[in-house]
Amino acid sequence: MKVVVLGCGYVGLELGRQLTAAGHDVVGVRRSDAGLEAVADAGLDPVRADVTEPETLADVPDADWVVFAASSGGRGADAARRVFVDGLQNAVDAFAARESPPERLVYTSSTGVYGDHDGDWVDEATPLDPTTDKTRVLARAEEVALSAPFSSTVTRFAGLYGPDRYRLERYLEGPVTEGYLNMVHRDDAAGAVRFALERDVDDVLLIVDDEPVSKWEFADWLADACGVARPEKRTKAERLAAGDLSEAARRRILTSKRCSNERLRTLGYEFVYPTFRAGYRAAIDAYRRDV
Repeated sequence: MKVVVLGCGYVGLELGRQLTAAGHDVVGVRRSDAGLEAVADAGLDPVRADVTEPETLADVPDADWVVFAASSGGRGADAARRVFVDGLQNAVDAFAARESPPERLVYTSSTGVYGDHDGDWVDEATPLDPTTDKTRVLARAEEVALSAPFSSTVTRFAGLYGPDRYRLERYLEGPVTEGYLNMVHRDDAAGAVRFALERDVDDVLLIVDDEPVSKWEFADWLADACGVARPEKRTKAERLAAGDLSEAARRRILTSKRCSNERLRTLGYEFVYPTFRAGYRAAIDAYRRDV
């Protein structure tokens, strides 16, 4: 299959590598020279385009499958809207107008669209309740994807980690605020998208590993594995009272939930890193070598 990955970044590059290894022809779309160089280094066909500039999408070739994995660069809701809503609509319109439109679109969303569930379980059937401007943008983008004039899938990623994104210091140095962590290793995030493409999975798919974990429990496990003292703990009330939180940090504290991967497992996906215990092993080994 011919696959176009729009916004071929952290997950998109790994997805491209996996799809190429499986015999697919992959085009990685980025808007910067550095991004295009990374695409080429991954063995993919680099094409320059920007989803917020619809005229540039004419340079992107036709595809059987399109994956929208663009990032807003961690900026605010307005930037997110330009990329995830307007940019996604630009991509849908551009590919839908072609003589050979794609068979499937996959849009990569976030479990942030669920909002707060006070530690209860959520799955694909749980109603969305986004609590910030940015997560409301993400929920709106899901509507754009699912209303596309070709088959579409929304993949909701839990917290991504993996090479260059382990962030050990956050949990080793503390203080660590109570709540749950829902995680998925980059390789499995990409692997689950590849699985959704190859298995023609429709609708919504929650991509998270087998074990949502208490932040306090995770921090203690990580400290023990790294051979350092366990970090200081704080309750939500204590952390919120500090008053020095970014919007993203505040949202993480106030939106506690446990995400279920039952549908993904039932469909037959097999995780490379089923839990953080396997996924963090490389980072722990590197940490212990360096101290």
